[in-house]
Amino acid sequence: MAKVFRSPARHGYAVEVSPFIPNRVACAASQYYGIAGCGTLLVLDETETGVALVRSWEWSDGLFDVAWSEANEHVLVAGGGDGSLQLWDTNNHSAPLRVAKEHTQEVYAVDWSQTRGENLIVSGSWDQTAKVWDPALSRSLTTLRGHEGVIYSTIWSPHIPGCFASASGDGTLRVWDVKSAVCRLAIPAHKAEILSCDWCKYDQNIVVTGSVDCTVCVWDLRNIRQPVNQMLGHAYAIRRVKFSPFSKTVLASCSYDFTVRFWDLSRNQPLLDTVEHHSEFVCGLDFNLHIPNQVVDCSWDETVKIYTPACLSAATHKREKSWSKSSAWS
Repeated sequence: MAKVFRSPARHGYAVEVSPFIPNRVACAASQYYGIAGCGTLLVLDETETGVALVRSWEWSDGLFDVAWSEANEHVLVAGGGDGSLQLWDTNNHSAPLRVAKEHTQEVYAVDWSQTRGENLIVSGSWDQTAKVWDPALSRSLTTLRGHEGVIYSTIWSPHIPGCFASASGDGTLRVWDVKSAVCRLAIPAHKAEILSCDWCKYDQNIVVTGSVDCTVCVWDLRNIRQPVNQMLGHAYAIRRVKFSPFSKTVLASCSYDFTVRFWDLSRNQPLLDTVEHHSEFVCGLDFNLHIPNQVVDCSWDETVKIYTPACLSAATHKREKSWSKSSAWS
């Protein structure tokens, strides 16, 4: 059974589980489906009986993505419809610690670097740029241009320092080198907008994309002529894709078809299950890093749900601890 938090008149765009506190989740939500009105940032704790509100903040525009600090358990960053990034602290009840406003259009993606010895934020915007920031948001360190459409997703590599992937409305997946401020790879991954991408946690060469064309594609960056896997099943655009932190081959996708699907790339028929527990677009999706197979999602139906899908809890997947030792794409 899923545990449910209801956020009346707030439509969920993104969720992320805390890297420090196993039962804590942040959710970025917006009024009026993000088209108008304000935004709300929610911090929630799973309890024995349900989901409790820890903290909430209002913002003057819609909020579209959220990421926890990888260095401070109290701090998180959100991306707004006004082109801003805001730094929030759960110990500070009123205003953000800092607001950075360099993007000229909506910030649709934010991510905090997970690589050891690195403490950076990346943002992706409808202004077609990605920006890399210091952890205090005092200024952007670099602006990366090259996409010819809206940037919907920016995700740091968990393996390679100073490297992130971006997915865009121009149909390309790009891989960037922050130190050199250049695009290392541009993959024409879909013939439609790409709304999401994610890195495999066990292989530095594997990236997944989810597109408006209803397909989930898995790419090996050493050979980008065609995807190594293409999964069909969703009926409408795929809003977010996430690799499991506990299995090299398991991933999840959520969609405007109101479903969340779970896949295992090692199977001939990769679809493990389809979860249909929302009544609107499912926009936010994350795996819990601490609790194997626990998933959090959020939807425009004004709910955040925490659950363990039956297909993953069946203990069919042994935790894979062997990191790939294959050569890198770069």
